[in-house]
Amino acid sequence: MTGSVRDRCAIVGVGTTDFSRESGRSALTLAAQASLAAIRDAGLTPPDIDGIVRCEMDEALHADVAAALGMTDVAFWAAGSWAGAAPCGMVGLAVDAILAGRATNVLVFRALNGRSGRRFGQGWAAGPSVGGRGTYLEYLMPYGLVSPGMAYAMFARRHMIEYGTTAEHLGHIALACHARANENPTAQRYGRPLTMAEYLDARMIADPLRLYDFCLETDGAAAVIVTAADRALDAPKPRVLIRAVTQGDLPRPRLGGLWGTLLSGPLLGHADAPARRLYHDAGLGPQDIDVAQLYDCFTITVLMQLEDYGFCPRGEGGPFAAGGALEPGGSLPINTSGGNLAEGYIHGMTHIVEGVRQLRGESTAPVPGAQTCLVTSGIPGPGASALILRAG
Repeated sequence: MTGSVRDRCAIVGVGTTDFSRESGRSALTLAAQASLAAIRDAGLTPPDIDGIVRCEMDEALHADVAAALGMTDVAFWAAGSWAGAAPCGMVGLAVDAILAGRATNVLVFRALNGRSGRRFGQGWAAGPSVGGRGTYLEYLMPYGLVSPGMAYAMFARRHMIEYGTTAEHLGHIALACHARANENPTAQRYGRPLTMAEYLDARMIADPLRLYDFCLETDGAAAVIVTAADRALDAPKPRVLIRAVTQGDLPRPRLGGLWGTLLSGPLLGHADAPARRLYHDAGLGPQDIDVAQLYDCFTITVLMQLEDYGFCPRGEGGPFAAGGALEPGGSLPINTSGGNLAEGYIHGMTHIVEGVRQLRGESTAPVPGAQTCLVTSGIPGPGASALILRAG
């Protein structure tokens, strides 16, 4: 994506289902419910939607969602990347389709039974044969390194060794997200405040990451509607402009994915290239961001992004988080619906929804005067995407 997309498209509708540990519904039903909510929020009907973007991991196919909702003329469809790296990039695909004249109103959705169904955080079970399914995992699985939590625990430990980061520093990130969830009645952690003592006393899952360093695996769905900026002026609610959107990845080391990123080169700087490109395309810098929805599959990913996206110097993410910057009134309020850590984990699609609600003035934890919002999806290594939203 380049600066040519600046403010040319907007999000005009958002929708979610409830978030739970057991939805009792199929992924298709969840997708249809969130999508219909977003369509209605945009003041549209299903036949008005002529483009669909889904995640390549979604069980709900574009054709099935179109049929379930009665979309009669889908001219464009695409699938974004996997898991948490996908949502912002999926919005980018919708922008591309609109600017290319291939679609007018594009639905972007993510739906999964991530708790009652296949739990992504449980990792990769070894089969009866030796090896790791023909991938870099064959070097890791024999040693018991089989889950995302284990990978990010090693990121956290290395950050602690190199920069003096402490468990309390990570705890402040968890507390910030839980405090916002306690203002959001739809969050799974609503009504369940978290103290630093409770955070530190929680059981260790993958040392040094404790229970509250992990996101909430969740059943649910979220969706947004993207259209051209001029067309968005007719929407019933304020449009939220897409100022810039980007994707990025690292050159693959000998070992791929998270583990190769960890074992090859410097720990930080992974988001430098996409962050620089995003800010360049937006004509903005970190000092211009009023609120951020940072991908938080684990607390350590937030800490690393604070540094990589330029909100504090290298190695100072921990003290930055502990100094009150992430709280309302701080220099960078984050994850104002509770985020993946405390609202629900729809692989980060809810971060885009909350970014829109924040700039419309609909957030349960409003940031007064907010005009810009950074949203991130994943962290580079396995891939990432990000966007900047602007009040329209």
